[in-house]
Amino acid sequence: MEKKLNIAVLGDGGWGTTLAILLSGKGHFVTLWGAFPEYIAFMNRGRENKKFLPGIKIPARIELSADIRKSASGKDIIVLAAPSQYMRSVMRRLPPPISRVVYLSASKGIEDKTLLRMSEVIKEEAGGVDLAVLSGPTISFEVAREIPTSAVVASTKENIAKDVQRLFSREQFRIYRSTDIIGLEIGGSLKNIIAIAAGILDGLGLGANSKAALLTRGLVEITRLGVAAGAKRDTFMGLSGLGDLVTTCISPHGRNRWFGEQIGRGKKPAGILKNTEMAIEGVPTAKSAYKLAKRYKIEMPIVEQVYNVIYRNKSPRLAVKELMARPLKTE
Repeated sequence: MEKKLNIAVLGDGGWGTTLAILLSGKGHFVTLWGAFPEYIAFMNRGRENKKFLPGIKIPARIELSADIRKSASGKDIIVLAAPSQYMRSVMRRLPPPISRVVYLSASKGIEDKTLLRMSEVIKEEAGGVDLAVLSGPTISFEVAREIPTSAVVASTKENIAKDVQRLFSREQFRIYRSTDIIGLEIGGSLKNIIAIAAGILDGLGLGANSKAALLTRGLVEITRLGVAAGAKRDTFMGLSGLGDLVTTCISPHGRNRWFGEQIGRGKKPAGILKNTEMAIEGVPTAKSAYKLAKRYKIEMPIVEQVYNVIYRNKSPRLAVKELMARPLKTE
């Protein structure tokens, strides 16, 4: 029988809530932490995350808490599902571990100021801890409804990867394992930028041809940056690369695609962000990836155009026109 573990899931968004429900369903003792006491109390009364995972009941056996130190104390595994730009502040609030703890990053993004991936942020704040990364095409709405889904866990320590693989795997949630943390994090982060671009195409009323070209060339850019950062090229052909990219760009539940669609329909990025409580990870990641492309001296024309649309008020139609008018080349 699988040992029952004490697990903290830090981050009460849709994905954090889904992971808490999944782990609790396997009999583990789970605490779900959120940063806002009033909302945690609201969820506790209705046992539902109406903002980020409506229609899904949170089992009574999951403890809901706004006390981060209490939530993380004495745990075997700490799942970090907070938005990427808040990861460092979350890490700084954690108590020092009193025993061996596995930190699992389930957040997709690149820290804006430092250009660090989430595993690098965790290591900076927690030191040489046991660490793994979970990524893949995992729309929380579908995972919570037990629609068959596959994902990948990566760790430099094979025993940790195997432990996390067993921890999350169940009939409707199949987990593969990898050693390529860099590849998982680059793929999981940059696909959100391409998803914004896909949404812009949808908002402009463009067709399947346009989106197919975008996804294909977007994957080239993601791979180009990933390899420059030290990732394995093959990783981007798998679930955490191509799989995650396709899902995020076509799902009607994808926040980044939705954000881009609003831009394509004529709304301004700042106004959209002001009126949503959802974390649109592709927005800060577009800035980070733009800077990383400059650092590594590589071409990322789609990323550059998304950056210009979001941060320099460029017309989406002009951005598409300029992409199509680039000098001709081999594929």
